[in-house]
Amino acid sequence: MSAVPAVLPALPVLSAQAERLIELGVHEIAGLSADDLRTFAETAEVPAGGDGALLAVHPDRAPASALAPMLRRDDKQGFVVTDMSDVDLFTPLDTVALPDAPLYLLTGVDRGDEMADWSPNEALPALTAKARTPLLLTEGIHWVLQQPAVLERNHCFMTIGSRLRRTDSALDARTPAIWISNGTGRDGRERRDAPKVGWCWAGNRHTWLGFASATDRLVQGLWESRSYDEAGAAEPGERPRGR
Repeated sequence: MSAVPAVLPALPVLSAQAERLIELGVHEIAGLSADDLRTFAETAEVPAGGDGALLAVHPDRAPASALAPMLRRDDKQGFVVTDMSDVDLFTPLDTVALPDAPLYLLTGVDRGDEMADWSPNEALPALTAKARTPLLLTEGIHWVLQQPAVLERNHCFMTIGSRLRRTDSALDARTPAIWISNGTGRDGRERRDAPKVGWCWAGNRHTWLGFASATDRLVQGLWESRSYDEAGAAEPGERPRGR
């Protein structure tokens, strides 16, 4: 196992992130125009003093099952593990407040390498105590789409802001993560080194998985001081933001 993870580059500027999503066709999945993304990126203001911000599409607009195949590592396409066919049913924890808008920003995104070998059950309260919010699975995929280098072998991450609720309202014990396939088992040898969306038990520890988190979620620019319903209709309202 590599002892020291690579120093990650700063996020691309928002205009470059918007073009990347347009190139991949994410705007079409989300029911948005290319101009919607470009205008949001042009008018948004990234808070000073950080390493930029990550542009994300609301998971109701662009679910994990649609985003995962867009991941690439060299010539290998991303995939969702076969025993996670319910991936899109993993929704934000009650403590995670998503902006009520199709596009938003995440600030202070971090892979959480210092929490490697922690369990999700241990990591969540620690993140909360540090006033950080765990990334959703879709947000983690957006991050890798913009910065493929954040996935390093032996230095990958969990996205414990997304959880599945069972019919009895208890949390399913699976917690989503993004890592690099070894091409074993049901993954298949042809998927070795491919980006992989999978899961780990909430009580288990893994030396090669950190816990991705952010400092905040913000809406600015085009959708500032507005909220949007599923059809994209604007309503008067406060500036959406959340953790």
